[in-house]
Amino acid sequence: MATKIRATLAQLLWLVCALAALVLALGALLIALDANRSNALVGWILDAADFVDLGVFSRVDGIKQFRGDGAGVKNALFNWGIGAIAWLVVGRLLDRIVKP
Repeated sequence: MATKIRATLAQLLWLVCALAALVLALGALLIALDANRSNALVGWILDAADFVDLGVFSRVDGIKQFRGDGAGVKNALFNWGIGAIAWLVVGRLLDRIVKP
């Protein structure tokens, strides 16, 4: 019984981390494609990406800040891309720790 609970919890943790990474990747793609930010779905994805970047991988003041032409796109692609990778690594580590 405990083994099944641990396996289910590991899958749930992996799913949450993978979804966070997906949101960051979609957010970066929408910024790169210059999507219409007044669209409700685009706005929701960008707000969700701002939430799951945890401030560490923020496109405004994240790990690396680019300047000049296309800085907003570069910041989103770099910082949110690194954030997505970090979420996947953390998710995999949690999965391996929790899984029996």
